[in-house]
Parts: sequence; C-alpha cells; structure tokens
Amino acid sequence: MQAYLTLVRRELGSFFISLTGYVIIASVLLLLGLSFTDMLWKLNASPNDVPITELFYNTFYFWLILLLTAPVMTMRSFAFEKWSGTYETLMTTPVSDWQVVLAKFTGTLLFYILTWLPLLACVAVVRYFTNEPTVFDPWTTASTFLGIVLIGCLYMSMGCFASALTRSQIIAAMNSFVIGLGLFLLSLRSLVQAPRTDWAAKVFSYISLSEHMEDFVRGFVDTRHIVFYLSFTLFFLFLTLKVVESRRWK
Repeated sequence: MQAYLTLVRRELGSFFISLTGYVIIASVLLLLGLSFTDMLWKLNASPNDVPITELFYNTFYFWLILLLTAPVMTMRSFAFEKWSGTYETLMTTPVSDWQVVLAKFTGTLLFYILTWLPLLACVAVVRYFTNEPTVFDPWTTASTFLGIVLIGCLYMSMGCFASALTRSQIIAAMNSFVIGLGLFLLSLRSLVQAPRTDWAAKVFSYISLSEHMEDFVRGFVDTRHIVFYLSFTLFFLFLTLKVVESRRWK
C-alpha cells in the first residue's frame, strides 16, 4: 500500500514540476471562463429555473474540455517513462504491475478532478448574484461532479492504455484522442431516430456518453450509469495491464 501511495504521489507531482500541468490548468480555466460567460448570456436572455449544471452541460465546452485535456493529461504516464529510460527501473522495483497501472491511473485522475474544481466557483458566483436557490442545488451539483468524475475515469483509463502502447507522448495523445473522439461520435449516433426494435439502436443508446451524463446533470444518480462507466474503466485498465505485462514476453 505504501508503494502504491508513493507512486500516486510521484505521478501527481509530475504535473506540477513540468510546464504541461500548468498549461492544462490554464486551458481548462479559459474554457470554463468562456462557458461561464456563455451561460450568463443565456440567463440574461431568457431567465429559467434550469440548474446551472445542466446549462453548462448543454454547451459544447464540457465535451471540448474532456476531449482535449484527457489525452494531454495521460500521454506522459507510460510513454514518458519509456522515452526517458526510467520505465525499466520502475518496473524492476518491488511493486506489482497492477500497482503501477493503478497508481498511474489514480494520479492522472486526481489531477483531472483538480482541474474541474473551479467549476464550483462559477456555480457559486451565479447563485450569489441571482439569489435563486434552484440554480445551486447541492444534490444536483454533487451528482454532476459524480458524473464528471466517472466519465473522467473512463477517459483517463483510455489515455493510460494509449500511453502504454508507445514511447512517444505525441502518438499516445493522438491515439487517446482518436479513441475518445470515436466513443463520443458513437454517442451522437443515438440522437438519430431509429425503430425501437432495432437492436443496433439500443446498443448505440447504451454506449451513449451524452445520455448517461444527462441524468447526472439533472440530479439523478442511476446505478446503471455508474456500472457502465466503471465497467469500461476496468476494461481499459485491464488492457493497460496486459500491455505492461507484455514486456515479459519480449
């Protein structure tokens, strides 16, 4: 356990000793600021009692932040180790492969969560100036962040898998972006009307990230959505583990 926590601290700390981490934070803050401005324009144009979290989700900034920052956050997890020559040293230390994979995943996930915390300040500012209780409902805000964390788990696991496949951070980021974008585009397919008896339509509807997130931003926590995100997260972590273990076969 101590070795795992040490690796998590090492992974998380790597974001704050390099320029990449601060560029990611600045980029997320910029996009959150733009989304905040966009939401204010919408509230001024047509006041409504829709939670501010749902207004934010209905903008393209939510998916833009996710699709662009997730590959950059995870690209260095394994690829940088291989490029710098520290990968073999890390893997020969008295830690299991699972501990290394989980530590890399946990470190990037914690940094991902930190970058989303300013969204709370945006919601609090709107609540303060509008004095509308429905804008900042604690349960709705909590469920929204739960959804953000769960979808972050999925994209961080995909990024770790992409990073484990190569020693180039650029290629790792590109692979992660392609996988994440492909899954996002499959989500858009569910918006197309199809017969209820069409099994393909049901499959696309089930893997739709947008449909799973809609309940979270409205304050509904469904265990089916939690199982969906955690299942895919474990699947990509398992693939990452197998890639890490493959070094023994070479």
